[in-house]
Amino acid sequence: MVQKAKILLVDDRPENLLALEAILSALDQTLVRASSGEEALKALLTDDFAVILLDVQMPGMDGFETAAHIKRRERTRDIPIIFLTAINHGPHHTFRGYAAGAVDYISKPFDPWVLRAKVSVFVELYMKNCQLREQAALLRLQLEGGAQSGADNHKEPAGLLAELSARLAAVEEQAEALSKQLDDDSADAAAVATAAHLERKLTGLRRALDALEPGTGGPSALPSQN
Repeated sequence: MVQKAKILLVDDRPENLLALEAILSALDQTLVRASSGEEALKALLTDDFAVILLDVQMPGMDGFETAAHIKRRERTRDIPIIFLTAINHGPHHTFRGYAAGAVDYISKPFDPWVLRAKVSVFVELYMKNCQLREQAALLRLQLEGGAQSGADNHKEPAGLLAELSARLAAVEEQAEALSKQLDDDSADAAAVATAAHLERKLTGLRRALDALEPGTGGPSALPSQN
């Protein structure tokens, strides 16, 4: 069973949150509401999110300040932030949004189809990263188990390696298709960069897995998944 990604919606106006939920409900992911910057930061303490939709104008802690707190935390600094704003003060205001760490800056009223498409890209990237982490964790557990039971080397690991290789191949195929889609759609530079980072991690994991094949010199260090 595939776990759904969580999307954080931050806006002080309930009607705006309701509108965002209506637009993004078709993605069939878990939508989490936050009516203030403080509430958003509290949600980020316990849950992992694929993307954050953050209103710029909010009483108290505004969107820029909230984003600054998010980017300062190691746990949350890599979560993509899409700023939503009802005001437009020109290029300087937009630049401030990107400087605060946003991957996109969208003015209201926005095209629901465009917003949904942008969010779906980051959800897909998040899911691929989750799959990659799961495969890496499984491989590490099997390696640790093999080291602890060195006396049981009569148990051929070829079947396990074949299964891991097949699972990794499925993730590689999906990542390649996503990268082609991003190229075709002229997607945001941030999304393209994230996809490239994912492919580099997949390449490292594939190299480590290939090193476990008989006759290759034995296990090698697995790449970091940070």
